[in-house]
Amino acid sequence: MNPLTSPLLTDLYQLTMLHAYQVHRMTDTAVFELFVRKLPPTRNFMIAAGLDQALALLEQLRFSSDELAWVRESGRFGSGFAEYLESLRFSGDVYAMPEGTVFFPEEPILRVVAPLPEAQLVETRLMNLVQFETMIASKAARAVLVASDKLLVDFGLRRAHGAEAGLLAARASYLAGFSGTATVLAGAAFGVPLYGTMAHAFVQAHDDEVDAFARFVEVYPGGTTLLIDTYDTEQAARKVVALAKRLAPRGIRIGGVRLDSGDLGALAKNVRAIFDAAGLSEMKIFASGNLDENRIHELLAVGAPIDGFGVGTSLVTSSDAPSLDTVYKLQEYAGKPRRKRSDAKATWPGRKQVFRHYDGAGRMQYDVVSTEDDHAQTGEPLLVRVMAAGRRVGPAESLDSIRARTAGELARLPESLRGLTPSAPRYSVTIAPALHKLAREVDAACAEVPALCR
Repeated sequence: MNPLTSPLLTDLYQLTMLHAYQVHRMTDTAVFELFVRKLPPTRNFMIAAGLDQALALLEQLRFSSDELAWVRESGRFGSGFAEYLESLRFSGDVYAMPEGTVFFPEEPILRVVAPLPEAQLVETRLMNLVQFETMIASKAARAVLVASDKLLVDFGLRRAHGAEAGLLAARASYLAGFSGTATVLAGAAFGVPLYGTMAHAFVQAHDDEVDAFARFVEVYPGGTTLLIDTYDTEQAARKVVALAKRLAPRGIRIGGVRLDSGDLGALAKNVRAIFDAAGLSEMKIFASGNLDENRIHELLAVGAPIDGFGVGTSLVTSSDAPSLDTVYKLQEYAGKPRRKRSDAKATWPGRKQVFRHYDGAGRMQYDVVSTEDDHAQTGEPLLVRVMAAGRRVGPAESLDSIRARTAGELARLPESLRGLTPSAPRYSVTIAPALHKLAREVDAACAEVPALCR
């Protein structure tokens, strides 16, 4: 079995509930919605991501013979359950905000409408995929906003919490506006542009630093980037100048250098001065080493002449906000709206839509969350149908198309949301009267028949 595509990659209670639904023949249509309860303290907005992986999961849902054998042999389930699972497929509909859409707390970004067992089984993995990519895309967007037109490259695979996390972080950061990634499989699997230089080990493996530079450039003569901070950064910059002049008559060009340690701002200024004095003003300076959007902002604010940044650990772990308060809640079953009413975790019932309003300049102004069929709303509806009867309604959207949508969304952010500090006031998300009315009706039904809501 493939661990990352197996339906057993879930919480045990999904299977125990599924078995109970099967025994009691609870197969009516259920409606679940996935949303984020609140913003992390350092976020002003979020970017929806991970939908493509979520839809692929639903399309491919099936138990293999090995997985069915485990179910039979586990001793946890009654007879006939494995046979039931053998024919289980996802047959429902999905509505979602397209990837790259800016959204806010309490707004459903994905709705699943399917027979209850199917909709329940996929909860854990849907949350896992959408939460992670959304978290990374939202983190990456902050760097994109502060770095403007600078090159931004994901360097995070080696510090990621697992291989899948590193791969999907490369995808999520690219759709958010990063220039590319160092993760090779992300290029092969998703078409994310690849960037890379050299490691300190390559330099250390040579007795002479210049020999290391020369040998690397000879293999990659079309404008490669050299790592110059292994020993003495400024001395290495001077060596690069001499090498560049020696190779120029042969048509061999050095594209730039990378700084990976020390006072990046001061070193960048000194290295820039060395290159400019030698007439190498076209030589680029790329920086890496424990960078995040705050550090990038600081470097640019002091005028550091840095042309691009490699961002690793802080991006791939979303270090300042390493999780989102994502939930997947039942909103309707067997035609009746459902609502959780517990303290601090109450939900709004029924099938919902998010309606976005813009100001005269085309910037986001406020959102309204209401019932799906609230015809009183005039804003732009954000959720669209993306899957019908277990199949996508159209071809998978290209990553470049998603990336373009994200750029458009970021361009329409109000100025108050574009900074790194919490905005005051927060972006307005209003619950519409129609949704308040539906919640009162659900509560009234519970009051009349308490057994329904225990």
